Amino acid sequence: MRQTAPILSLALLLAGAPLAAAEDPAPPAPSADPTQVRPGAYALDPAHGKITWSVSHLGFSTYYGQITDVAAQATLDPKDPTRSRLSVTIGTDSVNGLNERLNQHLKSPDFLDTAKFPKAIFTATSVEPTSPTTARVSGELTLKGVTKPVAFDATFNQAGISPVDRKYTVGFDGRAVLKRSDFGVSAFLPVLGDEVSLRLEGEFKAVE
Repeated sequence: MRQTAPILSLALLLAGAPLAAAEDPAPPAPSADPTQVRPGAYALDPAHGKITWSVSHLGFSTYYGQITDVAAQATLDPKDPTRSRLSVTIGTDSVNGLNERLNQHLKSPDFLDTAKFPKAIFTATSVEPTSPTTARVSGELTLKGVTKPVAFDATFNQAGISPVDRKYTVGFDGRAVLKRSDFGVSAFLPVLGDEVSLRLEGEFKAVE
């Protein structure tokens, strides 16, 4: 009898294992097919939404930094991408050149003047597909009190259930180039580059 009880317990445990696994199945693998994206409202995951900027530094090097305070809302329509919408709010005080002295200068009136203009706003006005997985997103950017048309090229990465938080996630990246002088950021021109390259990365979570 003493031998039977442990054997019986082990048998019941093994019998229950498949049932437990069936109750919590692994999510399907993410899809790289944009036509399979769930339509609807999305919000940018703030931990995985960044803008990496670069600019020529006196012709000697290319300087890189990031802006990390980025919030965005999107409405995605995979059947008709031209009906998709995007709005982005950027906290300019989060600009980071990986050097504290430089950071303070970037936040000064010479550059972003973050005390007076703490936010930049981008609102998309059109989304035009350029391939099955890319699109040209055009809109208006308000930066340092100046509003100008800006466009960027977006690439769809994949969509599916994230294994980290189990939420439906859509990933994109993008590229843009703008002239800082268009927005009144003209300090040290022309020795410091006027063209600023932007690399955009974002994971959007479905709003439930």
